This record gives sequence, C-alpha cells and structure tokens, in this order.
Amino acid sequence: MSRGNTPITSNTDDDNSICRVCGGENRCDHLGVIRHEVPVEHPDFGKLFRCPYNRAEYDDERKARLRKLSNLDAFEEKNFGNFSVDLPMLSPDQVQSLSTAFNMAKRFADKPEGWLILEGTYGCGKTHLAAAVGNERLEHGDHIIFITVPDLLDHLRSAYGPTSEMGYDQTFDRIRNSSLLILDDLGVENPSAWAQEKLFQLLNHRYSYELPTVITTNVDLDKFDARIRSRILHTEFTHRTKITAPDYRTAVINESNQLLSNLKHYREMRFETFMLDDTTPKERHNLEHALEVAVDFADDPHGWLVFMGKYGTGKTHLAASIAHEHETLGKNVVFLTVPDLMDYLRITFDPSAGTSFDQRFQAVRRAELLVLDDLGTENATSWAKEKLFQILDYRYVAQLPTIITTGSGIDDLSPRIKTRILDDRRCRIFAFTASSYAERRKRRGR
Repeated sequence: MSRGNTPITSNTDDDNSICRVCGGENRCDHLGVIRHEVPVEHPDFGKLFRCPYNRAEYDDERKARLRKLSNLDAFEEKNFGNFSVDLPMLSPDQVQSLSTAFNMAKRFADKPEGWLILEGTYGCGKTHLAAAVGNERLEHGDHIIFITVPDLLDHLRSAYGPTSEMGYDQTFDRIRNSSLLILDDLGVENPSAWAQEKLFQLLNHRYSYELPTVITTNVDLDKFDARIRSRILHTEFTHRTKITAPDYRTAVINESNQLLSNLKHYREMRFETFMLDDTTPKERHNLEHALEVAVDFADDPHGWLVFMGKYGTGKTHLAASIAHEHETLGKNVVFLTVPDLMDYLRITFDPSAGTSFDQRFQAVRRAELLVLDDLGTENATSWAKEKLFQILDYRYVAQLPTIITTGSGIDDLSPRIKTRILDDRRCRIFAFTASSYAERRKRRGR
C-alpha cells in the first residue's frame, strides 16, 4: 500500500504520526484514502481505497448518505435487537422457525456471502429481518439497496422515460452491482414476460458474480420462473428458511396482548399424541376413523367438521391437532370454547376494554380457521344465542373452514344452527362412540 500523493500541510508543529482524519496511525497522509501497490495491468491500479484505519462505521456523513441511497429510511428502527422471537402466543414450532430465521439472518449480516432467502406469510417478520441485515451492513459502510420487487420494476420502467434523471442502463447497473441487494416480496410482481426477463437478468448477474443478496417471499417457489428457482435452490450458495409464525399485524389480541385463542393451552394435543390405548376393537375402529377424518380435514380444510360424543373421548384433542397444523402453516386460527367466546365478546363492553366489540366479533367470524369447542355449554341467553348464530351463519354462507365439538345431541342445539349442521353439502358430522379415556383406564384397573 502507498500513501496518496496529495500535498499536506507543512506545519511541522503537528504530529504526523497521528492521522487527523481518524485519529489512528497515519498511513494515508491525513487523506483517509490509500492506493495499493499493484502492477499496471491489475484492475486496482491507480484507484483510491478507504484507509483501513478510517473505518466506515465512524463516518456519520457517509452513513447518512448511504442510508438515503439504500431506501432503508422507513425501516431505520428495524434491527436484531427489537425482533421478538419467543412470543407467548406462538406454538413451539413457530418460535423455532422465528429463532432459526433470526440466527440465519444474523450470521448473514455478520458475514454476507451468497443469498439469504426468507419465506413466510405476510407480517411474519421477513421484512424486519431483511431490513435488520441491511441496517447492520450500513453500519459497516456497505452500499445497500433495499426495494420491493414491484417498486424495482416500476423504477426500471420509468428509466426509459425522457424525464428520468438516470438512464435505464445506469439504473439497472447500479442495482445489480450493489454490494448488498435486498429484494422484498419477490413473486408479487406482475408476471409479464418483460418483468420475468428483467428479474432473471438481475438475479442471474448477482448469482454469476456471487454478490450477496437477500430475498423475501410469501410465494411457493414452484411458482417462480424455472431459471430463478434453480438458482434459489442451489443449496451450496443460498441459505433458505421458512417462518411459520402468523401475521402479527392482523392477529386478534385480548387485553393482555395475546392472541384471542386458547390453542396454546392445548399444545400437547397433536395427531401423534392421540391415544388409542385400552380400547376394545370396536372403540379402536371408531377412534382410528376419527383420526383419519381429522387428518383429511387438516390436509384439505373446507366446510364444517362437527365432532359429537361424550366428554373425554378425544373430540377436543383432534380439533386442536387440526388447529396446530394450520397455525404451523401461518394461518390465522382462533380456538375457543364457546363459553370463553361469549366472555371475550361481553368484556368489550367494559369502558376500559382495549378492543371494541366489532373488532373482536369480526376477527372471530372471519378467522381463516375457527374451532368452537363445547358448543351447547354456553349461557343460553337470547344475546348469546344471537351472537353465536351470527358468527356461524356468516361462516356457513362464506363457506369458511370451521370445526365444532359438542357433547350435546343434534336435537339439543339451536334450531337455526341445527339446520346448518345437518346440511351435508357443507358439513360433516362424526360421532365418537368410544368410552372416555378415563373410563378406559379405569376399565383396565389403572
């Protein structure tokens, strides 16, 4: 390395061993830049480079300029320190997916090599982690570009216009050669032939030159252009992780800021823990059939599924198992006993309630999957009957996936709800005829 050849002050009173730019050892004649001693044919010959003692992270003016160019102003507060992983309303699998994504993003921010692919539904934290990576690298003086893919394509289209400050070639070259490119929401763009070709050219360039790139998407990779998909699936070059947590922005919350769902209390109720022990052959056949019905509904949720039977036979267990499967996929699931639902609706009339009745009511009836446990045990006031019917009637008409468990007989239910449950075009009824688990254990003398 050699010092720059620009003259410096001749004031001999100054200590030239201390750099006036960075306060460290003077290796750049107080210029902050150096040249490498390389042959003439070397691509770095004659170029100036930042002095290693003049660290970019201490250059506030440069960082402010880079931030403006990066498009990260709106995400300035997104960092690793304020990203929440272990939220009380999440299942263990969802917490694990967030933790894995967090650790992968942090490692990438520390050493950006290859591509980082963050998959998951809207609002699950992908963009937060992508922005955290960008903000971390800005602190190291990297040139970052953060942009949603639809905005990227709009910028490229506008570059063809006569009033554009920067031509298309210059715009495209600046984006594809940035030291770190963060593409948010890949897959939501208009899939025109032109858009697909531009995205391929951009990503193929960064793939060929192994330029660090972060991509977020909520689209199944199978729907991508085959050429882009093949590069994303290059396991030796890309780091992929899928976040299964739900959209925290649309989650229904109670006064304790937790999800309006009691599913977390049933976290041990999974398909793999469903008990078939201590059964007679006839009971085992019934429970195996129930398990099969539940798994089928979890795989292809449509219409209503009603589990009927006496308490303790496994109705709630299988309903919770289905709900866990959907929550793992990032779906908005509300799991409530009917009495608790009524209480959650009533409490909104309290002046100190942080949620309005309409907000809570709409959130329940529009949930992607609603599980109502113990239908028939609620306080049967006229108000409760009407609200419950309104919720179920809405979901019946909209054909939204709904699971109901009840220990009551069909004839004991409200006539209006009964008519909807008996519509076999939209509802499947399964009756549990096995003894309760407690009875089975007692029968075996345990």
